[in-house]
Amino acid sequence: MTGTLRVSVWRGAAAGRLVEYEVPAQESQTVLDVVSHIQRHLDPTLSYRFACRVGMCGSCAMSVNGVPRWTCRTHVRRVARDGRLELRPLANLPVIKDLAVEMGEFFAKWTRAGGAFVPAPGLGPDFARVAPDAPARQAASAGIECIGCGVCYAACDVVRWNEEFLGPAALNRAWTLLNDVRDGAGAARLGAVAGDAGCHACHSQQSCALHCPKHLDPTAAIAGLKRATAMAALRGAL
Repeated sequence: MTGTLRVSVWRGAAAGRLVEYEVPAQESQTVLDVVSHIQRHLDPTLSYRFACRVGMCGSCAMSVNGVPRWTCRTHVRRVARDGRLELRPLANLPVIKDLAVEMGEFFAKWTRAGGAFVPAPGLGPDFARVAPDAPARQAASAGIECIGCGVCYAACDVVRWNEEFLGPAALNRAWTLLNDVRDGAGAARLGAVAGDAGCHACHSQQSCALHCPKHLDPTAAIAGLKRATAMAALRGAL
């Protein structure tokens, strides 16, 4: 790539506005490179988050031309439209300033969904032996790589419509723990994820799975929770 990019960046809080910058276009340039160039060379007051720069932490996530992405792993040549980029903070989260959002409610929903591991009684001091090919272990492993970046949460229409909805990341976490044979809080967790703000609020549109940078499928995890809560209700355990 040669020439320049026209980059519109959200500035301010929720009532902010887009400000346009001109950034040199380079080969193998990522969107995070573009944001860093603006902050270092054009406007040092620009606020944004990043840490690892290699797709490990997820803290650089933001909306790129309307799509939530990790900016460190998004190459400009794949997303620029006629040499233009529009960068906004992640949707469905309060804006602190510019491209930085408040993640407190996102992680609070993990807590409300029973996202903490609770050791089952009688595990003993030794490591629990779990067969990797066990069905429950495979169900847990399918969603265990979530790093809490918030991309699925920003992509979720149900979160946009219902701010109480626990969201795909929190429900995916609940599903992995429900299938962890070492965990002893399964009954309480099913009670936490049932109801209007839980798994049954999901419309199964799969936006979370479509945009997950780790290629996870929270929709499948939520479907598993729907089945599990239904069975618990039939047994009178919910």
